[in-house]
Amino acid sequence: MRAVVARVTEARVTVDDAVVGALPEPGLLVLLGIHADDTSDKADTMARKLHELRILQDEESAASAGAPLLVVSQFTLYGDTRKGRRPSWTAAARPDHAEPLVQAVVDALRRRGAHVETGEFGAMMRVHSVNDGPFTVLVEV
Repeated sequence: MRAVVARVTEARVTVDDAVVGALPEPGLLVLLGIHADDTSDKADTMARKLHELRILQDEESAASAGAPLLVVSQFTLYGDTRKGRRPSWTAAARPDHAEPLVQAVVDALRRRGAHVETGEFGAMMRVHSVNDGPFTVLVEV
């Protein structure tokens, strides 16, 4: 699993001009990619890392600050651009494998007490965010 995590002052996801997920206050925007070889045992580890990542103001985490997270599935994080001009998507998990793992990460975050908003898996989403800092990191498990 791979996530690009941005500290944001605001973020929302729209599908067909309707907001499907939005942060009610500053927090973390998480673009989450699932690798073809990922298994459910990684979901709890990723959730823990995301929840405890100390990148908010004053080195706080979403857990310590009570900050919300907006989790958006992003298969393109596993695009391979080393050869040619077109990315290869062979490392990205197929939708039937990826969707339950994305949901498992969301569920694990919620079990930890996090306020989690989401995008809509497989939809054409528009993600709007205002980065704070900007401060963006890559998290892998």
